[in-house]
Amino acid sequence: MLTSEQQTHKPKQSKIRYTEYYDLQNTFDRLYADSLKGKTFQNLVGLMASEENIKLAYRTIKGNKGSGTPGVDKRTIKHLASMEEEKFVRLIQKQFSWYNPRPVRRVEIPKPNGKTRPLGIPTIVDRIVQQCILQVLEPICEAKFHERSNGFRPNRSTEHAIAQCCRLMQIQHLHYAVDLDIHGFFDNVHHGKLIRQMWELGIRDKKLLCIIKQMLRAPIVLPDGKRIYPTKGTPQGGILSPLLSNIVLNELDWWVSSQWENMPTHYEYKTRQNARGTDIKSHTYRALRRSNLKEMYLVRYADDFKIFCRSYKDAVKAFEATKRWLKDRLGLDISPEKSKVINMEQRYSEFLGFKMKVYRKGKKYVVCSHMSDKAIAHAKEKISAAIKAIQTPADSQSQ
Repeated sequence: MLTSEQQTHKPKQSKIRYTEYYDLQNTFDRLYADSLKGKTFQNLVGLMASEENIKLAYRTIKGNKGSGTPGVDKRTIKHLASMEEEKFVRLIQKQFSWYNPRPVRRVEIPKPNGKTRPLGIPTIVDRIVQQCILQVLEPICEAKFHERSNGFRPNRSTEHAIAQCCRLMQIQHLHYAVDLDIHGFFDNVHHGKLIRQMWELGIRDKKLLCIIKQMLRAPIVLPDGKRIYPTKGTPQGGILSPLLSNIVLNELDWWVSSQWENMPTHYEYKTRQNARGTDIKSHTYRALRRSNLKEMYLVRYADDFKIFCRSYKDAVKAFEATKRWLKDRLGLDISPEKSKVINMEQRYSEFLGFKMKVYRKGKKYVVCSHMSDKAIAHAKEKISAAIKAIQTPADSQSQ
């Protein structure tokens, strides 16, 4: 049974503690360093199927709230816990030798606006396999992701994204926001394009790419029992889906960055680094501002992003160029009713449950941020539900 010393020992609830316990931290650090140097990776499946990586994946999945949610086979983490350790490891290793994912169970999760969001729940074995893949791919991809890409990344939370927005508004005085909403992003990811993007990131293990392609094509079982066979999209709810979505939009991050931040200049200007190791390119930016280039910076959280510009004219051009690039390069459309250019000196711009604006204070503009109206309404609903849950037992006892 999976009640060995590895399972009963309880390290601190963090990924780093788990990876150190299974002696994988140095391995993952080496993958990150090699990826940062531009190396390619041809033999990753062996590491993913190693006993230590499988045990780490089991430990991580076991700590997730969804580990007790069954897939189409009605099995949960408790079924795996009842297996002998060696038998469990062999079961997962067998998946990597000839992978054939089980269908994904779809459920509809209610949203605050009254609509529902489709969620795909793989079987517990497929979730373990996806976690094994995620643990190895994450350090490789982290070395290639943009610094203002947030969401489903280590130490890149909502707070980081909002802080980056406030810095661009307050310190760099960029008061025009381009709000672009991608229509049905997770349902419209092009599988072939995603595999090519992974190849460009240096993930050249053909067996692994075939496994991921199989995952993306896994049948989906609807609540009424019908099956659909997806030809595009990544199912929300999968362990690997957030990383794959960041890989798709990583190309957008660097394209926007290439329009200003990383635009090459004829003369190589001196740079310095701040305490976090980020390059300060004040001399370069001063030279770029003398050109006809449009100053723009992107802040992204998963598929939700903003582009900050210095003038309304630049913002409109950034809006049109980005919309065209998303369509031509990634095959993605935007929602016209949710996409707009906002002057934040006059109106609030909403992002990740906050609304932000700048107002004049003396000779300067200062950022003002509050919870958005939708976030406040949702918080009130949760508080009301919690109060009712507390009051119900007392009411029933008094009767």
